[in-house]
Amino acid sequence: MSPRVLLFTGKGGVGKTTAAAATATLAAKRGLKTLIVSTDTAHSLADALGVEPGEIAPGLHLHQVDTQKTLERHWGELQEYARGVLTELGLDEITSEEITILPGAEEIIALLELREHAREGRWDVIVVDCAPTAETLRLLALPEALDWHMTRLMPVGRKLMKIVSPFVRSVAHVSAPGEEVMSAGERLHRGLLEVRELLTGEHASVRLVLTPESVVLAEARRTLTSLNLYGYRVDAVIANRVFPSEGADEWRAQWVAAQSKLLAEAEESFAPLPIHVVPYLPAEPVGKDALAEVGAAMYGEADPFADPDVEPPLRLSADELTLALPGADRADVDLARKGDELIITAGPYRRILALPAALARRRISGAALRDGVLRVRFTAGGPDD
Repeated sequence: MSPRVLLFTGKGGVGKTTAAAATATLAAKRGLKTLIVSTDTAHSLADALGVEPGEIAPGLHLHQVDTQKTLERHWGELQEYARGVLTELGLDEITSEEITILPGAEEIIALLELREHAREGRWDVIVVDCAPTAETLRLLALPEALDWHMTRLMPVGRKLMKIVSPFVRSVAHVSAPGEEVMSAGERLHRGLLEVRELLTGEHASVRLVLTPESVVLAEARRTLTSLNLYGYRVDAVIANRVFPSEGADEWRAQWVAAQSKLLAEAEESFAPLPIHVVPYLPAEPVGKDALAEVGAAMYGEADPFADPDVEPPLRLSADELTLALPGADRADVDLARKGDELIITAGPYRRILALPAALARRRISGAALRDGVLRVRFTAGGPDD
């Protein structure tokens, strides 16, 4: 049975790590075998929980990514080739070693390790503390974007390398990648596709963490639209650091009024998603017991570990494609057709969809964005020019 996978993201500083840690500790308290991991290079999870990685409580494990070891274990051919080329170009071994750990590698490896943990069959719940929203969106878009390039370039690359390999050494004075390097690249490609399948599946969802502030709320709205664009389900919003209205003095009463207005806007923006409220606490919750209390208060009577009661954002029928884009403005959405691909742009983000054969043979007869849903209708006839 697949584990329940919960991803937490939000603007930097809103308390997403606290929300993720509180959810994980609550799951373990309820007897669920729980793993909590992070794709955020800051590694603040251990600080929030006040422990070192490992089994930190009965049924609760904290995992921290070791980029170097994972690279060597699974994609050593890629790293060894890159290191060898850099050495041939005159860099010393230590410098070559450092350079071959590329920016973003740690986040990618965290996703690939997440896939391995999900395969183990050991966990009931896996909680992922993601990086701030912009980095998370780039990361979650990566598997599909890489698939687009690999599908087109890898077959060509294999043929090309057979032709040019003899000349690379003599002209460029560096080694050309061999079959083992190409195979390692393909394994990385397959692994990321499996990650995407896991995270867009029926047992996975994203939770948006925000604080009741205008700038944060605006970013959360855009994030919801973008996550839907890439096919990820959002099943809840967590409003953190909300001032309680009871016993408020004049200064705090102004904050309560301002936050109440923004929370009302959030309910309207994110409906029908539930909004779980975390009060502004007198002290930072550190440690398993404090976080479990936050988790219990955050979810109340709701079951935070049930499978998401949310339709997948993208749905296909014989003659229509529908994509939920909540909060999207018509002026920010663009649609283009190129062969058997549909290119959808929402704000700064773009997704290239490979149409199934049944729709690829048809032409677009109309498209409209209404009530946060993009509907693209197809009719008989050849593909659009």
